[in-house]
Order: sequence, then C-alpha cells, then structure tokens
Amino acid sequence: MKSTGIVRKLDELGRVVIPKEIRNKLDIEEKDPIEIYIDGTSIVLRKFELGCIFCNNSKDLTTYKDKLICKKCLLKISDLNSEKTENN
Repeated sequence: MKSTGIVRKLDELGRVVIPKEIRNKLDIEEKDPIEIYIDGTSIVLRKFELGCIFCNNSKDLTTYKDKLICKKCLLKISDLNSEKTENN
C-alpha cells in the first residue's frame, strides 16, 4: 500500500472526506457506492462495481436470470454441460 501523506480526521458521525485528488484518480464521483473492507487492522475503501457471481470479475459480463456472469465463467459452465451431455 502506498501512503499519500494525506491525513483526515473523523467527524462526530464517523465520516471522513476522501480528497478530491484521490477521487479523481480513482474515478469516484458523488453518489458512487463505496465498499468497505477490513484487512487486518486496516480499513479499505473501494469503488463498488458489480461482478461475476462466481469470480467477481467486472469485465465482459452478461446477465442470466438476473445474475451477472463473466464470459470466462460462462464458457466453463458451457464446457461442463457439454461434458455432461457427452457422458450420458
């Protein structure tokens, strides 16, 4: 993890402002959803992006029964179904 040298204080409601320079660099805009993780003793913030239900990849997504699946996982499922059909 790279330190930015920027320090912010929490307000009375536990909020912290993410500096504009960081928001611009990470393409985070007002009202964008942010995920919050705990990694050991660190709090990690990440711009929320929907991903594949199997591998969480956020690229080349398609929807099947209201679920997102990436192309790679879709091909794996297709291969499994083909193998199953051939064995029967």
